[in-house]
Amino acid sequence: MDNSFIFTIFEGLPRQGPGSNECTRKAFSMLTDLPAQPEILDIGCGTGMQTTELARICPGCRITAVDVHQPYLDDLARRAAAAGVGERITTVRASMDDLPFRNASFDVLWAEGSIFVVGFAEGLASWRRLLQSGGYLCLTEAVWFTKNPSPGVAAFWNECYPGITTVPENCAIAEDAGYEVVATFPLPESAWWDDYYTPLIKRLADLRGDPDAEALIDFSEREIAVYREHAGEYGYEFFVLRKNR
Repeated sequence: MDNSFIFTIFEGLPRQGPGSNECTRKAFSMLTDLPAQPEILDIGCGTGMQTTELARICPGCRITAVDVHQPYLDDLARRAAAAGVGERITTVRASMDDLPFRNASFDVLWAEGSIFVVGFAEGLASWRRLLQSGGYLCLTEAVWFTKNPSPGVAAFWNECYPGITTVPENCAIAEDAGYEVVATFPLPESAWWDDYYTPLIKRLADLRGDPDAEALIDFSEREIAVYREHAGEYGYEFFVLRKNR
């Protein structure tokens, strides 16, 4: 599989992973004691649907949006400008495992659907230095909703993300890493379909016939089929964490 094409296949799509504006708003509503002008770092922002939503619901915030793929950042800048919030969003091209920011630079870290790239425990540990004391880390992560997943879906996840575990296990990892678990909640199935899988299905159909894309198209269609059949066994969970003072 040509991994470089993974970025290209999602260019211009609303999201590069499960999520929704409703879930973004719900998670943000759980943050208390924020300063009047909080500094937010959106890690692995993609095309930034959640970035723009954060700027809308927190008019005083300033957001630094980071991604390794420049076309995503360009798309985000255009969308933010169209939404009238572009002046409060700065884009930075950087890898999430080498973030070029000073310690304690941010009040909130945001990472919807991106921490799997570095690993849940690894991300919590390496990103913690960026937070002010008492700052928040809000992220979504793939989790099991059952302790006994079907053999087929277990094999699929063991192939693509063997680090997947349960919500309680991830909460324990977060606490060991120096965070308080403020809240967690599962993303609804609509957060997979409306702005992620449904647009992706159309994109995959448009790309059929491109020899560089065939392996990725096959894998993506398999992923969608697995979710359609086994949505009750796994999904994404929103974790709202707070750095211990």
